[in-house]
Amino acid sequence: MVWLTGGTVRDALLGMPGKDFDLAAAIQPEVLRSLGYRQVIGKSTAPVWLRHDRVRGSMEITLLDAPGGIMADLQRRDFTMNAMALSLAGEMLDPLGGRRDLELGLLAPCSDRTFLDDPLRVFRAFRFAAEGFSFSAATDSLLNGGEWDPKLAGIPVERFSREMLKALAAPRPERFFTLMIRYNAGRIFLPELFHMADVPAGPAEHHPEGDLLSHSLDVMTRVCAMTDDPLARFCALFHDIGKLATEPALHPKHHGHEDAGFDAARGFCRRLKLSTDYGRDLAWVSKLHGMTNKLGTLRPATGILLAEQAEKGGVGEILPLVSAADCPGGMDAVLWRRLSVVAAMTTRQLGIDHKKLQLVPAEKRGEFILQRRVEMLATLR
Repeated sequence: MVWLTGGTVRDALLGMPGKDFDLAAAIQPEVLRSLGYRQVIGKSTAPVWLRHDRVRGSMEITLLDAPGGIMADLQRRDFTMNAMALSLAGEMLDPLGGRRDLELGLLAPCSDRTFLDDPLRVFRAFRFAAEGFSFSAATDSLLNGGEWDPKLAGIPVERFSREMLKALAAPRPERFFTLMIRYNAGRIFLPELFHMADVPAGPAEHHPEGDLLSHSLDVMTRVCAMTDDPLARFCALFHDIGKLATEPALHPKHHGHEDAGFDAARGFCRRLKLSTDYGRDLAWVSKLHGMTNKLGTLRPATGILLAEQAEKGGVGEILPLVSAADCPGGMDAVLWRRLSVVAAMTTRQLGIDHKKLQLVPAEKRGEFILQRRVEMLATLR
């Protein structure tokens, strides 16, 4: 018999469209190979068979030892809401009360060994919390009872980052990071997060929230209200990563933290095995956000150069969001749009005659074009 299981059943009960299919079945491996499935063996998870279909999406099959092995399979799963099965004939199996917990929005473990059997489930729990689920008393007790980092040490960093990125796309991503700190889990992957609580965000008159962690979570939460883009939210959370490099004797000030963040960002993201756009965007947001926060006070030429840098760095859209969240009231969105438009104009759009431009000494052409951009900016309303 073939059963729909796990997230497929959970999402169907929530009325969410299914992207992929989780299946459990007692089928011979030779049959699966003939159907185009390939076996994937994880370091800490049971082997599964995968196949991608362009129409139906990805299909993942867990092999059962026998036709009646579905009950044992469900009891080995992580959380009760993922431990339901539905046969192709419509028969529902729910031995652990997963449907009730799902309706309550409660994340409950399938057994006392849920996190010990696969420590990555710690981060899955945090990610589900970011999606809106609350922890049952049993989940809280199990998470409180573990010394997690030694157990997490064998997990590849990209598996942690995959859960983090899913959480960043969820409605409440701040929960993922606050739960990491609450249960002291993940310092080996993200020590910067844990260090933030010990660093002042800046002078009290500018940062009444106090520590860098509180400030960074506040900024990310405000960005979450503006976009569901996980990259923008990531840049918001770590926009002040350069402040971690400030010598404690210089606290609470952080002179030069923008440049320090620019230098640190790419290595930080490489360590987390994130795609190159994460390192690039975080670097430029770190470098430019301080000046962007003062946008309304900048000379027109400086504002145009700032917009040019943002566009070249690929953060023309993310930077103003982070700045508006970092310094509420300091970011003029209308002015930023005007600066971005002018900064992107070609010499033809600026009305510069190419022959006349060739008469300008080469070392002064950049200044000549910039002046024309300033003049064009004055005409935009």
